[in-house]
Amino acid sequence: MPTAIVAGGGLAGMSAAIALADAGFDVTLFEARAFLGGRATSFPVTPTDANSEIIDNCQHVLLACFTNLLDFYERLGVGNRIEFHSEFYFVEPGGRVSSLRSGALPAPLHSLGSFLRLPFLGARDKLGIVRAMAALASERKTRTDLDRITMLDWLREKKQTGPAIERFWRQVLVSAVNEELDRMAARHGFQVFWLGFMQSAKKSRMGLAAVPLSELYGSEAWEKIPNVTIRFRTPIERFAIENGSVTAALSNAEAHTADYYVSAVPFEKIGGIAPALGLDLSAFEHSPITGIHLWFDRPVTGLPQATLLDRTTQWMFNKREGAYLQLVVSASRSLLEMPRKEVIDLAVRELAEFFPEAKTARLEKAHVIKEARATFSAVPGVDALRPEARTKIPNLFLAGDWTRTGWPATMEGAVRSGYLAAEAIAAASGKPRSFVIG
Repeated sequence: MPTAIVAGGGLAGMSAAIALADAGFDVTLFEARAFLGGRATSFPVTPTDANSEIIDNCQHVLLACFTNLLDFYERLGVGNRIEFHSEFYFVEPGGRVSSLRSGALPAPLHSLGSFLRLPFLGARDKLGIVRAMAALASERKTRTDLDRITMLDWLREKKQTGPAIERFWRQVLVSAVNEELDRMAARHGFQVFWLGFMQSAKKSRMGLAAVPLSELYGSEAWEKIPNVTIRFRTPIERFAIENGSVTAALSNAEAHTADYYVSAVPFEKIGGIAPALGLDLSAFEHSPITGIHLWFDRPVTGLPQATLLDRTTQWMFNKREGAYLQLVVSASRSLLEMPRKEVIDLAVRELAEFFPEAKTARLEKAHVIKEARATFSAVPGVDALRPEARTKIPNLFLAGDWTRTGWPATMEGAVRSGYLAAEAIAAASGKPRSFVIG
């Protein structure tokens, strides 16, 4: 049986491992920490308390168009732990709620009736958005400059109103791509709206894990895949390379050998683990995400989730009966240096503007998680610099949401990268397989 070593237990590494196992490889997955998931994981609020509540580092959202991520969950046997929502809620300061849902019209018009009734946008805003959506559907295959201009450039070209940009386009895209409109390559904005909102009513549904993220990739799931061995607390520090090939993966002064090797580490670590690749990633930057967990003494909302308009906080997710909420701020550079208490005070103050019950509810505890290196920044020009799964070293392959997946830095992109690496290895071994869907 051919062998493979995968360095990194995030979604990219796990998906590479499970695909290679399906292709008949004996796989060893090395992870630096004591758990899997990378940036999409969970941990106890109080690590020293055996009964501590488990929380996600940040709310991770998927859309039903994330076909490879959903395939990965099915391979692990946890697809039934994803709950889908067909209605999106927008809440204005003052508490007025608007909802967007699919209707009877065929795609891409399935949400048109609901969209035209949204009270938080004016008639001029809506007309401009409809025209821009039509242009997006037409230009997504004809424009050649979408990786050279920002999404804001394109929206201004289409004469979008200020409210349309701030209350509609920005609310959706900054959360989806984790970058501001004036920094985001337009091609990523196009992709999100076409695949996530226009292509299909079914594929536009929002999916949320019904359990802590770490439970999706627990030991019970991996026990069903006997040819994958997971080594926790064992980081691969470097790939030893001789005569143009990897001869071993080095960890804690030990050398581990295999026929093929996959590096599924973040882009900022690849220079240290595989310097021989000589990758120039100087143009790559990070974009942060901040998750704010709030526990109140009573329910403050009955909405399952909502995007919050006109404030710093962008999304609210109802984690337990309206009394435990998670708030998310994407591209949260303004919060990185802010003391955690000030972040909590800001979040509670803003939340009270949307949900009156939060004004009188008592905050029992709060937790702030700042992911300074949450994703790569999808700025114009960087897409052309993303490396392929194959490298110049014939038995070393790359995975990670920062590699050339055709997607921005999403869970879908991470899984696609793992599948692409597995496909490249299978082809190199003389037994090609296909794993990527779509």
